[in-house]
Amino acid sequence: MTLSFETDVKPLFREGDRRAMRSFFDLWSHDDVSEHADAILGRLQRKDMPCDRAWPQEQVDLFRRWIESGKPN
Repeated sequence: MTLSFETDVKPLFREGDRRAMRSFFDLWSHDDVSEHADAILGRLQRKDMPCDRAWPQEQVDLFRRWIESGKPN
């Protein structure tokens, strides 16, 4: 299965998540998420992002697989 930012990763981030992080980077931007992917993954794995509830493990795994596949757009 080929993953892409637009169809698989971007939809994981809600509008509220985007607003909360906007002063740092744009969660709906492939370039921004790619640049900060390792830090985002670390926070997702620690379950302290997003701030209101942890992602299900399947979503964390999908994000990790996207990184491992080269962060395709």
